[in-house]
Amino acid sequence: MSYPFQIRSLEQYHKDYKQSMEDPEGFWASVAENFQWRKKWDKVLEWNFKEPKVEWFKGAKLNITENCIDRHLKTLGDKPAIIWEPNNPEERVRVVTYNRLHKRVCQVAQMLKNNGVKKGDRVCIYMGMIPELAYAVLGCARIGAIHSVIFGGFSAQSIADRLDDAKAEYIITCDGAYRGGKDIPLKAVIDDALIGNKTVKRVIVYTRTRTPVSMIKGRDIWWEDEMEHAEQQLEAHPSLPGGKDLGWAAEPMDAEDPLFILYTSGSTGKPKGVVHTCAGYMVWTTYTFVNVFQYKPGQIHFCTADIGWITGHSYIVYGPLSAGGTSLMFEGIPTWPDAGRFWDIVDRHKVNILYTAPTAIRSLMSYGTEPLKGKDLSSLTILGTVGEPINEEAWHWYDENVGKKKCPIVDTWWQTETGGALITNLAGVTPAKPSWATLPMPGVQPILVDEKGSEASPNPSEGGALVTSGNLCIKAPWPGILRTTWGDHERCRLNYFAAYPDLYFTGDGALKDADDNYRITGRVDDVLNVSGHRIGTAEVENAINMHAGVVESAVVGYPHDIKGQGIYAYVIYNGHHGDEEMRRKDILQTVTRIIGAIAKPDKIQFVSGLPKTRSGKIMRRILRKIAEGETSNLGDTTTLLDPAVVDEIKNGRL
Repeated sequence: MSYPFQIRSLEQYHKDYKQSMEDPEGFWASVAENFQWRKKWDKVLEWNFKEPKVEWFKGAKLNITENCIDRHLKTLGDKPAIIWEPNNPEERVRVVTYNRLHKRVCQVAQMLKNNGVKKGDRVCIYMGMIPELAYAVLGCARIGAIHSVIFGGFSAQSIADRLDDAKAEYIITCDGAYRGGKDIPLKAVIDDALIGNKTVKRVIVYTRTRTPVSMIKGRDIWWEDEMEHAEQQLEAHPSLPGGKDLGWAAEPMDAEDPLFILYTSGSTGKPKGVVHTCAGYMVWTTYTFVNVFQYKPGQIHFCTADIGWITGHSYIVYGPLSAGGTSLMFEGIPTWPDAGRFWDIVDRHKVNILYTAPTAIRSLMSYGTEPLKGKDLSSLTILGTVGEPINEEAWHWYDENVGKKKCPIVDTWWQTETGGALITNLAGVTPAKPSWATLPMPGVQPILVDEKGSEASPNPSEGGALVTSGNLCIKAPWPGILRTTWGDHERCRLNYFAAYPDLYFTGDGALKDADDNYRITGRVDDVLNVSGHRIGTAEVENAINMHAGVVESAVVGYPHDIKGQGIYAYVIYNGHHGDEEMRRKDILQTVTRIIGAIAKPDKIQFVSGLPKTRSGKIMRRILRKIAEGETSNLGDTTTLLDPAVVDEIKNGRL
């Protein structure tokens, strides 16, 4: 596999970037030529940000799985597509070649068809990090079903909300999942999520942990039985022309047909179903994968994310496989059975590229360098970070102790909505700058605006250099941009395109230096970034308020040594049940039940009231400052309904 669109020098980056600005259609047409199409496009791009409406490769027909699997079979059939590292280091590693991946994906496609799944149907996938999750995702894509993967840590209520929003009729899950020292009962959670559900027709259950599960007649079926039947069907008719009605044949998809829905937290309580489409997403994930990581055929790429998040979709499944790469998939966590697990995996599989989150790096830093002793790590050539801005201390620790100062670090900034990396250095090609995402990818036009939407002006920084600060927007579409939010296009418009006319608003603040490098400073709306995962404050408040004793709550973020941002909850509690500590535990349990453990507040402070304006609006700015410990400069509090409450909250700070 060769990559004619790979940028190999700083000069070429500037040349390609300039071309992508001056002639975006010509530029992306030349990149897209390197993929397999059933029918070429009539027009490369048509767009406006008012509606918004964005169409890439209009009129083209393709199937993304033919690009991820079929086109590699002749030359790479026996090469590993996925290397799977189990949670338990004593368990057998599984190496899935492209030939085997093809066979399994075709079986899943046939299994889905046998159970009535058609093009456009939504299939919800709730599994642990096992190869079958990748087969399920690609099996859906092969027949044109829209997959919606839900992270294995979400609660039954969160799943129920997502199933209802997507009107999903099919679910693929496991009996349970292993994660570190825990067994997670996935099927039991699905059963709870389905209480009262009227749309789901089938639940396909893969056996992973041998946890006893309830199987409801007419609804629940075993993966293994269905796959065996599909295999027999495929083997009985291998020579049908075009594999008619059989999984061998991939469904031709329109460039703009939805590929998947992925739910992300918004500033309101209801999760948003971000929709990505077939062609633009494929081109963008492959293009960014090959360029950001400077991928060379045969290298082993280890992205430590979960496929339940966008990072796993783009840089475990679609990007690496479309590039004919080898993707390492890990079931467990970095600190189990000990804090050397990542380094053992790197050594065992001779990993070349390691892509992880600053949270994981900071967590491993806290164990010191002892877990790294005796680890070779010489196979590593490139390191990457994703999910949130990396602080300088963690960047240098990663550089010195893991990369031995020999591996470029790519600090990638992007979002669920962007499909792949937007602002990042390219490994060893464009300069790195610790804690800065640096330069935009070709095709990406960032702009910093002030609150009024005017382009922000540079100001001298503390060191005297000119720095521009503002809200980060993008002026024009790139191929991987979201197309809509499922079932509610107006919400997409209001969330991303209404704040500033003719701009996509990222929701993040940023700085820009004199060399046009960007540094992301974090969310400017009421969305927290906890360990690289977006969680809406309204979502957490709603969950806390569900607790019987809670009158009202307000949630803000504060700096957290490991997670980047922690969750601080101010709670008005009415009742006398249990002591403070017990109440805290009850509230945490409620949040876990409604959203999942990922959204549990780190601190809960009980208060008698919240700082409100006379119109009843909670002044979160004040609460944020108290949580951060900046109590000397709270601004004007005289306009509050009850200014005295601020002193009480200040004195009770945890």
